[in-house]
Amino acid sequence: MALEQLRNKAFFQNTIDVWIAYCEEKNVDWYDVDAYRRFIRHLNAKGLKMQKFPLCIKESGGMYERGRDKAQFLEELSKLSSDDAAAYTVKLSGDVLSAIRSFSASN
Repeated sequence: MALEQLRNKAFFQNTIDVWIAYCEEKNVDWYDVDAYRRFIRHLNAKGLKMQKFPLCIKESGGMYERGRDKAQFLEELSKLSSDDAAAYTVKLSGDVLSAIRSFSASN
């Protein structure tokens, strides 16, 4: 789903779903842990207000996005102890969407 569609569902979203929506818009593979970590560092560098979000792996299980299992992606992230491997809650305002879209997944 596109970022606007995600925002229409709820103004506050977790960064995992935001990442998947961003990748869908850019037509890139979301199942890349290192790219997600770069995405989080980008959002932090932009000064976005984010709060850590304790996303339960089991609660997201069974949810497939573009043929991939989100629970498995979260399991890979959970093996890392750095802040850029965490999930956060972010408010999807216009400025935040601009900051998200300014990320280049190919870096």
